[in-house]
Amino acid sequence: MNGRAGSANHRTKADVLAQAAAFLITTLSDLFALALLLRGALQWARAPAHDPLSGFVAALTDWAVRPTRRVVPGWGRFDSASLLLAWLTELLQLWLLLQLGGRHFGPTIGAAGVALAALALVQLVRLAIYVMMAALIVQAVLSWINPYSPLAPLLDYVTRPVLRPFRRLLPPIANVDLSPLFALIACQLLLILPVAWFELSLGRLLF
Repeated sequence: MNGRAGSANHRTKADVLAQAAAFLITTLSDLFALALLLRGALQWARAPAHDPLSGFVAALTDWAVRPTRRVVPGWGRFDSASLLLAWLTELLQLWLLLQLGGRHFGPTIGAAGVALAALALVQLVRLAIYVMMAALIVQAVLSWINPYSPLAPLLDYVTRPVLRPFRRLLPPIANVDLSPLFALIACQLLLILPVAWFELSLGRLLF
């Protein structure tokens, strides 16, 4: 009886340690991928390099982005190095979680690798949507409480390409711009429909 209790206690401690390790892996990798996505978004939006947020993101990611740019040049407004590193970060996260869970694929390693790469891409898209939703919400709040905030021009740089098609279809009503609301609805629909479906389908192949 005592042996069984000790074994159960040992498993419980192992499970707790595994959960803590998974939490750290997921949190740290998502934060770094988020910083890389922000860097890519700021370059895509052609945000000023002297902006405090741009400087902070650059300082946080320069150690990885600068060497990568020597072999992965930019493509127009897209920061290819930052986007590639963000995808690799999500890929490494998934691989570590699989190793932590003791998952082995054996002869199906090829198909698992493709699924792993695809799931990392889907997770990156999800993070990018979250970044855009956060920018839209902060921009909307600032437009009401502090439209002349130093952060307002930067948010406009980032959200303008996404809001442009909505503004063409939805003119202001009584001087109220409803395009951020509909952009947020579109982002939420993307998270619910294709993103969640792909995550679920690919996750079943791996976990």
